[in-house]
Amino acid sequence: MKKSVCVWAAVAIALVFNLSGEAVAESVSKGIAKTLQSAQNASKAGKWSACLADLRQAEGAGLTAYDTFIINELRGFCAFRSGDNATASRAYEANLGSQYATKASMPGRVKSLMQINYSSRNYAKAIEYGKRAISNGYGDGDVYTLVAQSYYVQDDFKNTREFTGKWIADQEKRGQVPRQNALDLYLTSCLKLKDEACTSAGFEKLVSYYPNPDAWANLMTSLFKTGTESSMLQTYRLATEVGAMRRGDDYTEMAQLALEQGIPGEAQAAIEAGFARKAFPTQRDIDRNNRLLATAKTKVAADKASLAQADREAAAGKAGDADLRVGQAYMSYGQYPQAVTAIQRGIAKGNVASLPSAQISLGLAQFKAGNKAEALKAFKAVKGDANLERIAKLWSLRVK
Repeated sequence: MKKSVCVWAAVAIALVFNLSGEAVAESVSKGIAKTLQSAQNASKAGKWSACLADLRQAEGAGLTAYDTFIINELRGFCAFRSGDNATASRAYEANLGSQYATKASMPGRVKSLMQINYSSRNYAKAIEYGKRAISNGYGDGDVYTLVAQSYYVQDDFKNTREFTGKWIADQEKRGQVPRQNALDLYLTSCLKLKDEACTSAGFEKLVSYYPNPDAWANLMTSLFKTGTESSMLQTYRLATEVGAMRRGDDYTEMAQLALEQGIPGEAQAAIEAGFARKAFPTQRDIDRNNRLLATAKTKVAADKASLAQADREAAAGKAGDADLRVGQAYMSYGQYPQAVTAIQRGIAKGNVASLPSAQISLGLAQFKAGNKAEALKAFKAVKGDANLERIAKLWSLRVK
């Protein structure tokens, strides 16, 4: 942004000698031409104090409007380069309404005034000029960023959230990927406001456009807080997929839930993953999970031996949940096509305990089988349970 200030200020210097390529109908008064020449020479040599001193000498009675315009252009440039942002701002601001400030130069002037005021910590003025640029159609990403930052550094998190939220929505409406700094500012303001719904939505946006393990971990933390008994195993499955299982207790609880639902293969995989991650910090935790692992392995041996028979019995029965249990067992052993067939069969029977959870399981089996389009279709069909709908939405993001 500072570069843009210098660029158009340099053009202002060129205007003194009609070198800008624009048609200039007037010239500076003869009485101050020599002084302005000296000011320009000083600016070229980087002698900002001398430049400003010459411009003070040029001031006085009898100046034309064009004289004043050129003096302000040079004063703004030299003051800015010397670090005197207040003087630069006054000089450039004075020229905004000048008849000699061309329409083409206006975007650069307004943006530069925004930057100068931001640098001077005059955040209210920076916001004013930023919004002026936006309303006039030349508010680019840097303008939006500076407006949002101007709100944020004043601890005005409510306006930061509202401004960046609208900015993100506008980018999405135009089919653009929202800037990461917009998402970061939105998310941080949500966190500062302790707005859990907003925070969750922010993390969802972040993993949608800029997925990374930390963003997924933070998002999964909010899911763990709001999860219910019926949705928790599905939550752990998603957390495992995105690398967001951080605590040893998560692996233990996932294994216990899988055992309770008759899926020992998944229980074994969960505990083994916990040990691989060195997630069990104490000997007590290690002993406890070794016992759980031994139980899971014993059940796995029996489950594998009887799975084909269980599949035939489930297919012949009227209870769809039996088919779902078989399908999830197949999935835990990496037999994804068989898993898809069994889960689809269970859903078709129409009398499962949780249809939303069944649809997620189907989507997961399809995804693991390499059928992304069918997986997305299954996740989209999840309705009727807010937590599971959210998990399905996140699976869709992961699949895409």
